Amino acid sequence: MRKLIVLLLAFTVTCAVAQEKKKGEWKELKEFHSIMSKTFHPSEEGNLQPLKDQASVLTAKAKVWAASKVPAGYDKALTPQVLKELVDKCEEIEYNIKKKVSDDELKALIAEAHEIFHKVVEKCRMPEKDEHHAK
Repeated sequence: MRKLIVLLLAFTVTCAVAQEKKKGEWKELKEFHSIMSKTFHPSEEGNLQPLKDQASVLTAKAKVWAASKVPAGYDKALTPQVLKELVDKCEEIEYNIKKKVSDDELKALIAEAHEIFHKVVEKCRMPEKDEHHAK
């Protein structure tokens, strides 16, 4: 009986740790980041073709991300505003690709979208609470 209790306790702790790790994960963020990487990094080298080919996917992923639930650990007021800004910038990129603007202009736009992405990842995250110093 004692072994069963120890096993159940170990299982409960393992599940709690797994749930805690999942709190910091945001599936839609990861999906957007995947397409952002495939379009932004080539643009840094002057290759705008991936962006031109994937602009509609970039916009779609931004919209899905913006419509998703903001998880624990992110500023619930600021994050949706910044995600709206990201959607707008992705739509602007897509529009300008259709207008056939210069590669230099597209490079600037994807750089702006990349900065907005980092704003969500870095500035919208809530700092971890230091339980030792909590009042």
